[in-house]
Amino acid sequence: MNENCVKAILETFGARVRELRKQAKLSQEELADEAELDRSYIGGVERGQRNVSLVNIHKIARALKVKPGALF
Repeated sequence: MNENCVKAILETFGARVRELRKQAKLSQEELADEAELDRSYIGGVERGQRNVSLVNIHKIARALKVKPGALF
């Protein structure tokens, strides 16, 4: 998989997290607290700068009260 494809995947995932966070009316800090992650980590995810682990996908989904598949 080339670098552009990876970047597109990460950016698409991050945009979906941001969309669901805003629908839930949560700030990045509130989402981070609920997910037990750092706020800067959530910001990096939303900007497509983080390759998120399965464990953190689960934490983010749980904090957003959605199934992990809803993030894709």
